[in-house]
Amino acid sequence: MFSEIARRTTFNKNRVLFIVHRKEILDQTISTFKKQNVNFDLTTLGMVQTLTRHIENIPEPQLIIVDEAHRALAKSYQRILSNFPQAIVLLFTATPERTGSKQLDQIADDIIVGKSIRELTDKGFLAPFDYYSIDDIDTKKLKKSSTGDYTNASMEEAVSRKIYGHIVSNYQRLADGKQAVVFTYSVESAKEIADAFKKLNISAVELDGSTPDNLRDRIVKQFRDKKIRILVNVNLFTEGVDLPDVDCVIMARPTQSLALYLQFSMRCLNPREGKRAIIIDHVANWKTFGLPDSDRDWKKAIITTDKGKRKKKETATFAITQCDYCFAVVPSGKVKDGKCPYCGKPIKVRAKVEQTDDELKLINDRKRVIDEILHDEVMQKVADKSPHDLHTMKELQAYAKLHHYKRGWVFYQAKMKGLIKKK
Repeated sequence: MFSEIARRTTFNKNRVLFIVHRKEILDQTISTFKKQNVNFDLTTLGMVQTLTRHIENIPEPQLIIVDEAHRALAKSYQRILSNFPQAIVLLFTATPERTGSKQLDQIADDIIVGKSIRELTDKGFLAPFDYYSIDDIDTKKLKKSSTGDYTNASMEEAVSRKIYGHIVSNYQRLADGKQAVVFTYSVESAKEIADAFKKLNISAVELDGSTPDNLRDRIVKQFRDKKIRILVNVNLFTEGVDLPDVDCVIMARPTQSLALYLQFSMRCLNPREGKRAIIIDHVANWKTFGLPDSDRDWKKAIITTDKGKRKKKETATFAITQCDYCFAVVPSGKVKDGKCPYCGKPIKVRAKVEQTDDELKLINDRKRVIDEILHDEVMQKVADKSPHDLHTMKELQAYAKLHHYKRGWVFYQAKMKGLIKKK
């Protein structure tokens, strides 16, 4: 879209300045501009880091286009924009909400909202997806930094060490053989995850900010050529980089940033005939932000809060439930006849208690359950837990008894958690 805007602008003999923040995006933009027949004699393209140091050499533009514009409040961007006050500025971003209090209303006059993720999916511009979540995190240990997102130290403490094995086993269960990108929070965790894949002869490579550009380019090409199955990265493939063959995203990094969450989860949504993407969330990001295609009020999202207070967490605009059997996360509206749309197992629905003749029976049942809990140490232990927190066969059996689940539920969960060896 912005390449066509640039073409029309240069066709009318007006000059364009295009600002990006990463070399990969710049290279892709140059290629796209060439295909779109943009006049390069009237075009300046560059990374913000370079442009801000050489403002005096930039010919005055009539139009400025900023990509990944949720970053445009930064001083480097503002130095460039303020130098050309007469230019029209177009700010492009798929995720206009920023972490923290200051939003894009500080620099933008209006917001033009594009098509929703759901509509783009329905029309074939994005791939449909299945979303699964296996909680490998103690969210109580997470602490925020001055930027509003979690500190690396708190993520290190909050994420379970068991996540490395869980990531591989759930990839094999849900997305075996698919090209996958793993997003994690530290170089050390990225290396651990890559090693866990390689131990099972699944080709995996770790990439981070210290990886030399030429090596990174070579690895990405090998991934595109399907010579590498898994890319484990630390904040590299969030914005703008074109990885068309990603069919699975694995999140091992919690975040308070809606923009980061959407960039993680949507990395696998490039469409292809017959494709259905898989998103595996090991850190419960969906509990903060809903699903990637949840409805969001973007006009409200770009408004700066009063008195510098942080914005409230984004929540889904419709109810979401999770299947205790296969760990699928689904909108409640997709649950038919009380069954999970993915695995067909029952999804637990807590019905409202009505005043009927059966009320006495209900009270007696509650009393019986309370008595059982008081006299059973294991039931006491699991009473306030979720299935993700259960680690032994006894805990699973006690939880099933507490919630009136059938024996099949215990067997299924035990198999998923590796408590029963596969034949």
